[in-house]
Amino acid sequence: MKMMRAMPAPKKALFLAAAAAVLFVGTFLLSNFLRGADRGLLCSFSPLFSRPFPGGADVRGELALALIHYATTSQVPQQSRAEIQLTFDVLRRRAPCNFLVFGLGRDSRMWSALNAGGTTLFLEEDKEWYELVLKGSPSLRAHHIKYRTRLDEADKLLKGYRAEAECRPGRADGVAGLRRNGGCPLALVGLPDEVYEKEWDVVMIDAPKGYFPSAPGRMAAIYSAVVMGWGRRGEGQTDVFLHDVDRKVEKAFALEFLCQKNRVGATGRLWHFQIPPVNPNQTSSGTTQSTMTYLTYRLYHLLFWFLLHHFLLKKQELMLGLTFSNECISHDKGLHCDFAYLYNLFRYKLS
Repeated sequence: MKMMRAMPAPKKALFLAAAAAVLFVGTFLLSNFLRGADRGLLCSFSPLFSRPFPGGADVRGELALALIHYATTSQVPQQSRAEIQLTFDVLRRRAPCNFLVFGLGRDSRMWSALNAGGTTLFLEEDKEWYELVLKGSPSLRAHHIKYRTRLDEADKLLKGYRAEAECRPGRADGVAGLRRNGGCPLALVGLPDEVYEKEWDVVMIDAPKGYFPSAPGRMAAIYSAVVMGWGRRGEGQTDVFLHDVDRKVEKAFALEFLCQKNRVGATGRLWHFQIPPVNPNQTSSGTTQSTMTYLTYRLYHLLFWFLLHHFLLKKQELMLGLTFSNECISHDKGLHCDFAYLYNLFRYKLS
């Protein structure tokens, strides 16, 4: 066996100096974490580690338990890493907050831990699944609920809700108003009091089931999330995340109620919307005038597309006419969203 050559003195000194520096830095970082001081490196982990939490919540303890859970089980969250990251970025900015999640699953402990110090509430319609998840994670805050809708009625609900007086914008005033709006089949009524007693900052719609005819579908959850956002009294907007947008019903109800113009992010099968509140204090004449100007602009815009579409069909340019027809439909849906928002705004102005 060959003898190893001795390291030259200059290189040996440089190596020892580097090793000493690494040891010093490592000791410094470790001592910061062990002391739990809210300064230095910990301040960069905002807001999960550096914010004070109500009631002295053990934030790092909850995160550590979630880490141990996922490190020692073969179960993984249902959403992809990119989809989780999209929601995490919002929770990192808003936590601790009120986080309402439709559905219990393998990712529930993760969502609860990422909002440590806040209120994370899960709503689940499958009784057996509800009991199974809570058996493994009894610390989760969850309720078993029932829906009044069926997936095979989705088209009927989407086409007929405008004719239902109780479903019109403004009939249900925020989350508290939902419980009194049983006349609208899309409103979530009969839920536990805890749901109606809070304003929800972030809403995740990843349930109920929506892949067979008798399933409840997510129509009511989507509609109710919008009502919650419009009636918000606190600061800021309501962040709404909708999963499985590759499915027909989820996509159609998202475009109808959550509105394309409110979509601020998307990845994989997850869309992110920010729903602005209708502020009852906006009563200035300037706001009213600008609102009327915008509404007039949208009406003229729709009229322009209709006339152009009609002209092209007259000229027998059918394929091009159909293309413009699709664009007309898209503009019409945008107008529906705008009108719903403006209707709610004027309702406050006249009251």
